[in-house]
Amino acid sequence: MVKTYTVTSESVTEGHPDKVCDQISDAVLDGLLRQDPNSRVAVECLTTTGTVHVAGEVTTNGFVDVQKIVRETLKDIGYTNPEFGIDCEDAGVWVSLHGQSPDISQGVTEGAGDHKEQGAGDQGMMYGYASDETEELMPLPIILAHKLTMRLAYVRKAGVIEGIGPDGKSQVTVLYEDDAPLKVTDIVIAQQHVDKKSEEVLKEEIQEHVIKPICGKYMDEDTNVHINATGRFVIGGPEGDTGVTGRKIIVDTYGGVGRHGGGAFSGKDPSKVDRSAAYMARHVAKNIVAAGLAKRCEVQVSYAIGVARPTNVNVQCFGTAKVPEKKIQEAVLEVFDLRPRAIIEYLDLKRPIYTKTTNYGHFGRKDPDFTWEKTNKAEELKEACGLDD
Repeated sequence: MVKTYTVTSESVTEGHPDKVCDQISDAVLDGLLRQDPNSRVAVECLTTTGTVHVAGEVTTNGFVDVQKIVRETLKDIGYTNPEFGIDCEDAGVWVSLHGQSPDISQGVTEGAGDHKEQGAGDQGMMYGYASDETEELMPLPIILAHKLTMRLAYVRKAGVIEGIGPDGKSQVTVLYEDDAPLKVTDIVIAQQHVDKKSEEVLKEEIQEHVIKPICGKYMDEDTNVHINATGRFVIGGPEGDTGVTGRKIIVDTYGGVGRHGGGAFSGKDPSKVDRSAAYMARHVAKNIVAAGLAKRCEVQVSYAIGVARPTNVNVQCFGTAKVPEKKIQEAVLEVFDLRPRAIIEYLDLKRPIYTKTTNYGHFGRKDPDFTWEKTNKAEELKEACGLDD
């Protein structure tokens, strides 16, 4: 019996208010890591009409001009015109940063707490996921959603479509048959534009210059396309919607496929396992799939605050494993060191690489700085599992 089902994922452009906050938080982090790679950073951001608020905990030997970072980030995104809800020159910027709690610090600092190894910065569980349905080893719906928002940014910045703003969203629904993607059934685009831009013209331009180049080969005559479905999207950006750091965690990961532990990434240095262990879990899952040990794989790790070794490591392959899951799990523990310090060193995470992770997903992108996307352990995993080519 053929099994069919649909999966929907969404993405947002860099001008979406939540993504504005993620970018500012990671830009502050990168600025501090450039000066002091051992910086401890947990920076949050909120933006609303004409204003940006930056708050959090920082322990560092470096210094950054947060006001300058906020304005440069807004400018890079394209918020240079008050008509789009905020502009880099006139935005009000409030900053409230203080030191990290010493109670947390002693658990993370090697040799300072009850456990002498560098411990996890907090308790929690993190998930990594991989699937062989795309070359990126990611679910197709989130890959297409990200490519649509990347294309929206491109046509705006290159002037291919005039009169559109930085704020936008995409959503893609994919029909699966026996766990293989078959076609796109629905596409949703929301794109901010200036008041004088005709909705009819905008829809035609987005169809031609955004949707067809990205999704054309997956579409048929039954594909439903919704562009600015309310009939108008002029008020956008922070004027239309308050933005907060860490509110797009499903966009940042796997688009709703697989599970999520709940921890956000942006604004956090790699001592926070919310970020570093989630990157490592993706690395492990991707290597399992790249090794041919499974077609789909989800890896969960969990930690106790101040303790180095994970409290749990679990591998699930959804019935696609070529060897018993227990054997794969044992191989994972043999091949990978999942203690926080080991993860940081192995993935080389004390570098100022985080601002560019903010948009279009932290996973499934070809960038040499995204070390967690490497499949360098695939052969070692195969050998540990006794799987012959």
